[in-house]
Amino acid sequence: MNTINFLLCGVGGQGVLLASTILAKAALRQGLDVKGGEVHGMAQRGGAVVSHMRIGEKVYSPLVPLGQCDFLLGFEPLEAVRNAHWVRPSGLLLYNTYRVNPSTVAAGLAEYPEDLEARMGEFPCRKLVVPASELARQAGDIRAANAVMAGALSRHLDFPLEAWETAVEESVPPKVLEINRTAFRLGREAGG
Repeated sequence: MNTINFLLCGVGGQGVLLASTILAKAALRQGLDVKGGEVHGMAQRGGAVVSHMRIGEKVYSPLVPLGQCDFLLGFEPLEAVRNAHWVRPSGLLLYNTYRVNPSTVAAGLAEYPEDLEARMGEFPCRKLVVPASELARQAGDIRAANAVMAGALSRHLDFPLEAWETAVEESVPPKVLEINRTAFRLGREAGG
């Protein structure tokens, strides 16, 4: 198996790191090597969060080489556009439609770009819009959008459904497990 490169991005509080954990656990259940790293500097203040993950038979570095990302999960559309240059032309960019205003927009110092669809079109990779926040709300809690995104991704990897479901069970607190299971299933349906 060749190494598969993933980049997950969003803003603090969207569950980027939890989705990375679910992906890593599903891959480990397949006996694969997993390396990852994240940048979450100002995440507690709504800042950008980026998680690199590489999966394969043997992986030597946790960082995805620029332009070599196979799958980018954008939990927020502006963050997806900011990171789309990482995706290879044959890659897939899955992105949530829910907009989270950066602090500069919230403070009135900047405007949220209205041309994100056009900007997204500038990148040659395939794109899949995932209404993750809406689906998470249907599941019972908008915070489960990360499980929706993991579910959407699961349709594009050759891991058994059981591995994904077990990874979700091992990664979320018991009190929100049913919501996350439902969110994952909704995402899986939307990811195809």
